[in-house]
Amino acid sequence: MEGVTLENEYAYIKDSKVFLKGYAEMPDRQIGEVKRTEEEAFQYFVDRYDIAVKKVEQLEEDIDNAQNKGSYLTKLIQLRKRLLNFDGIGDFTPLLKKLDIKEAYLNGLIEVNQKNNLRVKNELLEEARKHKDSEDWGDSSDTLQDIRAKWIRTGPVDKKRNDEMEEEFRDILDTFYQRRKTHFDEQNRIIDVNKAKFEELIEKSQALHRRDDLEEAFEDMKSYQREWKDVGPVPPKMLKFLYKNFKRSNSSFYEKYARSKGITVQRRVDPRVESQKRMMAEAELLSQAENEAIFDATTKAKVLLNQWKNIRVPSHVADRNVAERFRAACDKIFELSYLMKVVGRKHPTFNFLDDNQKDMVKYREMENIVRRARNDLQELEESTERDAGQSGDMDRMMFNNLKTQKRKLLMKEIILEELRQKVNS
Repeated sequence: MEGVTLENEYAYIKDSKVFLKGYAEMPDRQIGEVKRTEEEAFQYFVDRYDIAVKKVEQLEEDIDNAQNKGSYLTKLIQLRKRLLNFDGIGDFTPLLKKLDIKEAYLNGLIEVNQKNNLRVKNELLEEARKHKDSEDWGDSSDTLQDIRAKWIRTGPVDKKRNDEMEEEFRDILDTFYQRRKTHFDEQNRIIDVNKAKFEELIEKSQALHRRDDLEEAFEDMKSYQREWKDVGPVPPKMLKFLYKNFKRSNSSFYEKYARSKGITVQRRVDPRVESQKRMMAEAELLSQAENEAIFDATTKAKVLLNQWKNIRVPSHVADRNVAERFRAACDKIFELSYLMKVVGRKHPTFNFLDDNQKDMVKYREMENIVRRARNDLQELEESTERDAGQSGDMDRMMFNNLKTQKRKLLMKEIILEELRQKVNS
């Protein structure tokens, strides 16, 4: 070749420029210039060819070791483009051949995966279609969420079908959730209307207090009570709040009406609440037991607890103060029982002591119990703060446990204070 001053099988130098010989129907291409000597320029581009070889070998290794091999197809195509324009001296044909073989291999895997994906997505579409027109808003919404999660995890299908299937799936979800939104918007509108009716009846009931025509007002009150029953539904908590205000107003007016008629109003107490009050009084009496008598009280308190659990009192009827006093009395009984077990184990001659000595022993042991309980609570608080955010159920369980331990520590401290006062009296 005229003007060539250095040449090998793959390249040559002409007019102080380095050219790569054409291959694969590609023309000769300038890849560099001679900076110092022709030999150095040649060797530089021969060494650069090794970079291309290593890139191909690395990609082959990555594909062989990868689980999601199909994701490497784009990298392979990009590497081929770079090789066709790579500035180096060597035989690029076998490198491109290796990439062709790997591309055919990946395309085969992708075709198999796409067929599997097509089967899975057809099944998911079939299942989703069943819920498109469903009015079981809760279950269908949960099911469609599960289907959507599986759909996202499933890879693409053949391009000819992919857009069509994606469009149908989006249409199913959009149709269902738009219908659900419309339904709940209407439900909320109805609730707002019913709430307004309840509030209007409450206002009418409260207006009865300002009237002087008590007989007519009394008849209106009964009319409002009948109207109340005919108003449509609202959420239970909202109804409870509204009814509480309505009932309070009616009861107050009826007392005023009864006084004008000389009628004595006897407030009806739910028999279940009466039972709980009796159990509370018994528990508080048992909590006054001292020394070994507390063990007997503990047995009876356990029976009371089981009886309490069997009494189902609706929340709007229950007396919260009664429940809290009953729980506090039981807590005190169980804490005193534990104290006496510790005393009995560590002080065998306890029963031979006088009352002052017994109080001092119990006070000192209770101090130790409270100290340990405070340390345990601190560790529990740190553990709860550290582990919070794992899951909703786990968080609730940890915080409920923390709340219980705080309540028990408070009772221990109350007992300690009572013993301190006895010791110092």
